[in-house]
Amino acid sequence: MENQTALLSVSTLVKAPIEKIWDYWTGPEHIMQWNNPSTEWKTTSVENDVRSGGKFSFVMETANGGGFTFAGTYDEVILHEKLSYVLSDGRRTIDLFSITPEGVTITELFDPEKGTPEADQQAFCAGVLEHFRRYAENH
Repeated sequence: MENQTALLSVSTLVKAPIEKIWDYWTGPEHIMQWNNPSTEWKTTSVENDVRSGGKFSFVMETANGGGFTFAGTYDEVILHEKLSYVLSDGRRTIDLFSITPEGVTITELFDPEKGTPEADQQAFCAGVLEHFRRYAENH
């Protein structure tokens, strides 16, 4: 069996109700607003079929014309608790939503992309989560 790489992990605490967080996390009209790690990025297209076997595709672009499509298939969806999916390149991601007295902790666990420093991947993901937190808390 091939060596298993440890999953990377990034978390944030969002002070909003789980119903709102779930809606903002999964709704294409909301994803377009928060899905970027910094002001240099924007999401220009979103398709999101949130169900087991459903597919998603988020087109992310930079101002200088760079970018990529973040796409895959959900393999497990538990309302207000968990989204598990496989990206088009075979990497796995799990998004966990944990209700706490302070709000909802969102934890994203993901297979690292080969060839990109893990710290850069975690920083990118942390930036996206921070933009989500601000969006959910302020809208």
